[in-house]
Amino acid sequence: MVSSEHNTIQNRAHYDALYSKLSIDGLLRKLERLDAFLADATATDTSWVCMYQDHFKDRLQGAKVLELGCGDCTNAAVMAALGAQVYANDISDQSGVLIKALNAQADFDYPIQYYQGDFLNLTIDETDFDFVIGKAFVHHLTHEQELAFLDKIVRLLHPEGEVRYVEPAINSAFLDALRWMVPVPGRPSSLQVSRFRAWKALDPHPDRDNSGAHYKRVGQQYFKDVLIVPIGALERFNRLFPKAKWNRAFRRKAYHWERFLPSFLRYRWARTQTIVYRYPKSQL
Repeated sequence: MVSSEHNTIQNRAHYDALYSKLSIDGLLRKLERLDAFLADATATDTSWVCMYQDHFKDRLQGAKVLELGCGDCTNAAVMAALGAQVYANDISDQSGVLIKALNAQADFDYPIQYYQGDFLNLTIDETDFDFVIGKAFVHHLTHEQELAFLDKIVRLLHPEGEVRYVEPAINSAFLDALRWMVPVPGRPSSLQVSRFRAWKALDPHPDRDNSGAHYKRVGQQYFKDVLIVPIGALERFNRLFPKAKWNRAFRRKAYHWERFLPSFLRYRWARTQTIVYRYPKSQL
């Protein structure tokens, strides 16, 4: 099993290299056409569909938000443009470079505040956050780190605050095995045994439980209200025809069609899940 310390080092190296290739030009273009960007992304792209469901956009004006694993900073920039007071954290130095450039060139009501480094080792002076959020970052943590994060988060949240994660959903061993068989850019098929083994050795994701049941069980240790919303039971099949002109149209329709599936199929087949924790137990 990978140690938590080694996992952090591996993630930092991976994302420093990845984000060093980014510039804010694309981010600024998205902010210039924010309404159109959000209308498309929150209807089509899974992580945005998940994060922005339940009128999340409308709840951001003036809200105090801590984003963990802010990565390429797109979501941090969007929330700031929507009027939120955004505090962003990532282990990558390069995320901080992007935040600095954004603050210099974008017209935010509240400049984004950046915390660089391992969240568990940082002193966060602010408290009473309305939201602590993360898009696809928890599955980069070991189970030990995940619990330590939640222990710290509950001390930073407002008594009626909310944690909102978007994470992969691994609720079917069969579908998970099929997923590994389908190659995607940067990742070979598991059927290409030697290439897959070499890729896996460099993969920054630890082996861990990413099922809805796991997130529900963990959340109930710290929060009174836990909601797991599986998404992408049909949308996931868009990966079978990634270059089709109608791919994005299929994805938008798939989110609608899957509502008619029985709940156990939506859960078993889900590609992604929104995880919502409310009302920290330590503050009740």
